[in-house]
Amino acid sequence: MMRHDRRTGRNGSDGSPDGMWRAVQRRDRGADGQFVYAVRSTRIYCRPSCPSRRPRREYVSFFRLPQAAEAQGFRACLRCRPQAARIHDPRVQAVAQLCRKIDSLVSDDGEAGNSSMTLQTLAAGTGMTAHQLERAFRRTIGITPRQYADARRMLGLKSSLKKGDNVTTALYNAGFGSSSRLYEQAPSQLGMTPATYRRGGAGMRMHYTIENSPLGRLLVAATDRGISALYLGDSNAALEAALRKEYPQAEISDDRNGTDHLRGWVRKVLNHLRGQEPSLDLPTDVQATAFQRRVWEELRRIPYGTTRTYTQIARALGKPKAIRAVARACATNPVSVVVPCHRVVRQDGELAGYRWGIARKRKLIDHEAAVVETEKGREIKIQRRGGEKSTAASAP
Repeated sequence: MMRHDRRTGRNGSDGSPDGMWRAVQRRDRGADGQFVYAVRSTRIYCRPSCPSRRPRREYVSFFRLPQAAEAQGFRACLRCRPQAARIHDPRVQAVAQLCRKIDSLVSDDGEAGNSSMTLQTLAAGTGMTAHQLERAFRRTIGITPRQYADARRMLGLKSSLKKGDNVTTALYNAGFGSSSRLYEQAPSQLGMTPATYRRGGAGMRMHYTIENSPLGRLLVAATDRGISALYLGDSNAALEAALRKEYPQAEISDDRNGTDHLRGWVRKVLNHLRGQEPSLDLPTDVQATAFQRRVWEELRRIPYGTTRTYTQIARALGKPKAIRAVARACATNPVSVVVPCHRVVRQDGELAGYRWGIARKRKLIDHEAAVVETEKGREIKIQRRGGEKSTAASAP
């Protein structure tokens, strides 16, 4: 079901992922201002009507506002200028104005916890209470105003560090009022200390190899201690670029022949993807917060061929309200398959986002369920045969 836009005479999006994707495929000008779409392979976001070549669906994410896409690290398309699209929904427009206000406060004042960044102060002049404002913000952007401010500051920090600024300069340029707050967030959002991030992974020694798999090209990168990255994609170049982009100065070796331990780990992963080795217990060497590790450990407890909801995982951790935090931990999992984040679904059973594409997530879940059903069928046949033999042996 689509919504007709009287102003343009075109059909706008109904707000569902499928509706938005149809609008993108039609280059529907009526959907401009309703949402933007971002392409993970290029890190660019566009208007629905952008004349650029259409990406593959599994690489696309949708956002209600340009600011939401930018908070996730995407850059605006220079061709269609999505920030300039007129927003028609008054409530969404109010959230967009609030985003611009937060951007200004982060740049001018630094810490999100200061007096000018409270919900009460931000709500002034919007016609909404602080509670209504937070609900509208979360519904439109997907995160709270405080989380949005943190994300914007962290993006500024990353940019500054990659340019070569020292940690102290980058810290204050990004609006962090103290080093303690920066280092609280660094493990989850940088994956390492700011100094290590600035060096682009300098000092790290990592080997990787790329193989064909049932899900396309498979990149496995590892240190001597365990697997550090497991990527799925369509081309070697894209997978290699993704690995080197995050660790531009790390010592990364293309180990196509494979060291003994890497070759063994890759073989186990491939057997697992083929359904030949359901239990996959491999060592990992990844940076993570304590909460992320708890989530990933819980994911590894999900039985092969089954799924859990984000709510169930949160409850299992003893934090029933941490559903969004669980979803973020799944999204930041660097070793997919080994840590089976694909086995987590929404409360209604529908598939939520997956870094390597919804199609791959669906294929993983369906394949695992089919393997389990096949194994159950074999066991039933064996039991029946055993019963038949027992009856025959006891016959006079």
